[in-house]
Amino acid sequence: MDVLVVSDLRAGYKDHEVLKGISLRVRKGEKVVLMGPSGSGKSTLLKCVVRLVEPWSGRIIIDGTEVTDKRVDIRKVRAKTGFVFQSYNLFPHMTVLRNITLPLELVKKMPREKAVEKALSALKSVGMEEYADKYPLQLSGGQQQRVAIARALAMDPVLLLLDEPTSALDPELREEVLVVLEDIARRGMSMLIVTHEVDFAEDVGDWMILMEDGRIVEEGPPIEMIHNPKKERTKQFLKSVLKRYADGGSQRKLVSP
Repeated sequence: MDVLVVSDLRAGYKDHEVLKGISLRVRKGEKVVLMGPSGSGKSTLLKCVVRLVEPWSGRIIIDGTEVTDKRVDIRKVRAKTGFVFQSYNLFPHMTVLRNITLPLELVKKMPREKAVEKALSALKSVGMEEYADKYPLQLSGGQQQRVAIARALAMDPVLLLLDEPTSALDPELREEVLVVLEDIARRGMSMLIVTHEVDFAEDVGDWMILMEDGRIVEEGPPIEMIHNPKKERTKQFLKSVLKRYADGGSQRKLVSP
């Protein structure tokens, strides 16, 4: 069963076309990893999925609902998805707990008591339940990202969208978040993930896509893409990513494409 189907998607900003005919699918329980250089359209693609950026043409279907149908209630579609940004997007004036209960009450129309129960369960799943009464600025970057992940999970999404969730973190905090994401992935969550974490892609990814200039360059099982890429551009990209992380000491294992 397909949780997400994207067909011939084109989108951009004003007169600048960013996505130039992207097609992909995420099946139930599948983890699809998007990689590519800056400006390749990865983040725009994720935003188009929930129409934070309006597609120019093409079709997007989430859990049987056509997102690109102008008559669709996009709020109901977004309630089915969890979006984790690289910048956390937590409300600084609200406690960790309130950051999670608020969307449950507003979007899911959940009673306060049930929302609190749901939020605490989500926090426990990412190891953050003891920080429920803290404020975001009292937490490290890794802890804030784990709260953002808990907020997304609390909505019981059919699809989790992650836009470079570790890019703003130093190596130690990056590892902390990756461990949580790996655990979530192994629980069977359907995920579309923009990341440059090669080891994460190999360990938990089911399918990997390399994008450049708004198009798909190559795609396939992560182990094949990483260890035996067919396209020269894929080899060059992976080599540059692995070198950058090797210099920073943040990849847990390094491979040579």
